[in-house]
Amino acid sequence: MMNFKIVIVLAFFQISCGVSKKNTSAEKTTNKYLALGDSYTIGESVCSDCNYPKHLTESLNEVLKEKTSVKIIAKTGWTTTDLLSAIAAENPSKDYDLVTLLIGVNNQYQEKPFSLYEEEFPKLLDMAIAFAKGKAENVIVLSIPDYAFTPFGQKSGKAEKITSELKKYDAFAAKISKEKGVRFENITPITQKGLENADLVASDGLHPSEVAYKKFVEQILSFAKNILK
Repeated sequence: MMNFKIVIVLAFFQISCGVSKKNTSAEKTTNKYLALGDSYTIGESVCSDCNYPKHLTESLNEVLKEKTSVKIIAKTGWTTTDLLSAIAAENPSKDYDLVTLLIGVNNQYQEKPFSLYEEEFPKLLDMAIAFAKGKAENVIVLSIPDYAFTPFGQKSGKAEKITSELKKYDAFAAKISKEKGVRFENITPITQKGLENADLVASDGLHPSEVAYKKFVEQILSFAKNILK
């Protein structure tokens, strides 16, 4: 009788272990997302949950039915140099499933030499790839919003110059992204409708609005979703 009881207990233990392993494998995983940039990433003049990284995170959670956490390293006014310094101070881990990078407008606005962007953007992109577990295919570079198509840009009297210079920045970013096997998303045309559609511009008359950021997400969601599948 004692041997019979032992057999039953062992059988139950094996079944329990099998169920436990099955349940563990079926549990939802947590994806990690890192967003690198400046005011266009942190969302100047919109609410803290209204920027594009937060909207992208919410959309991914809804579509994938999984939890995605987001870390944002960005601040209004940052140039490529500032972002490099911030990354050095933050020292992010290298286990992110998705990384986005949007940087350069302040290099142009502050009239930094274009050669500085040529030197520092590739470094930032290499870092972004390293943070994405070394997978270039898990990184998305976004083009720079064109602030010439805002009330601020129009009042500056330099609208044509702004558009021309930002185009140069984006062309370089697209070229380097392609060379490194990184996805480059041109969201600039969305912002170039800012004069005909005031809803695309934030209350400060300069930065993208929540409406614009949602449109950014609509454009990149499909690719981001496939990265995390």
